[in-house]
Amino acid sequence: MNFEILGTGSYVPEHVVTNDDLSKMVDTSDEWITERTGIRQRRIAVAEATHDLAYEAAKAALADANVEPNELDMILCATISSDLASPSTAIMVQKMLGATCPAMDISAACSGFVYTLDVAAGFFARGKVKKMLVIGAERLSKMLDWEDRATCVIFADGAGAVVLGEGEAYLSSKLTTKGDDDVIKIPNYIGLSPFSTLEEEKPCINMKGREVFKFAVNAMCNDVNEVLEQAGLNQQDVSYVIPHQANLRIIDMVRRKMEIAPEKYCHNIEKYGNTSSASIPLVLDELNKEGKLKTGDYLVLSAFGGGLTTGACVIQWTK
Repeated sequence: MNFEILGTGSYVPEHVVTNDDLSKMVDTSDEWITERTGIRQRRIAVAEATHDLAYEAAKAALADANVEPNELDMILCATISSDLASPSTAIMVQKMLGATCPAMDISAACSGFVYTLDVAAGFFARGKVKKMLVIGAERLSKMLDWEDRATCVIFADGAGAVVLGEGEAYLSSKLTTKGDDDVIKIPNYIGLSPFSTLEEEKPCINMKGREVFKFAVNAMCNDVNEVLEQAGLNQQDVSYVIPHQANLRIIDMVRRKMEIAPEKYCHNIEKYGNTSSASIPLVLDELNKEGKLKTGDYLVLSAFGGGLTTGACVIQWTK
């Protein structure tokens, strides 16, 4: 026994920041950003915390699943941008929903949502839960150096969520970690300890884009092939590939290397930018709301991110 998806939801802040808007802040242009990333605009939170974004996505997913908060046995939230060290974002969502179940956050950067689904599968396999809420939520705008055009044009804010119930739709998975803080690094605030001798680092996203590109393309191709083999499927069986929305050029390169039909690769990065752990559930909810998902469809989720981490899985759509 593992799970099936009962409902999806998502939420993005109302405030839109276009490439032209950013060109007034840093040395960049709409053409430069679009050509290198595929991003044309992004959503940035103004008066909302990460748990506010997560709560709105959670409410939408519960409504889609026709599940009440008091029916939930657990809430998991993938995030690297919780606004509080404690309580966690998941706990804040629990309070806002009026649920009473256990809740906790999971941190695996942009692979976080896929990692969290795999954690959820373990609870279902052990018979510990019947219904779970899994969220990916990020307010990355607070972690950006808005004078660094290499990062401030890429990352953005948003949240996506799924409600899971007992089923057999989680067909395979693969998680990897390659410990490395050289390619992507986000330092925390060093604190006020008078005893600390640690060197202060700016608490902003640092990323080497070219290294991420190479790592991501190879990882996605390998991971997708492996989870399909685990599930007893071939590339022609895939209904949709839902990749992490980091860079449209990465998705295009993977498309060229694989035998999955190009039109099966889903993306909305042009509208929302890179929302880290929220990007995959944002795309999933968009597909659901547009009526594109049919019972029996095979969905391949594939992500990569800081750590370095990767995560992929195959889920059969049963709604």
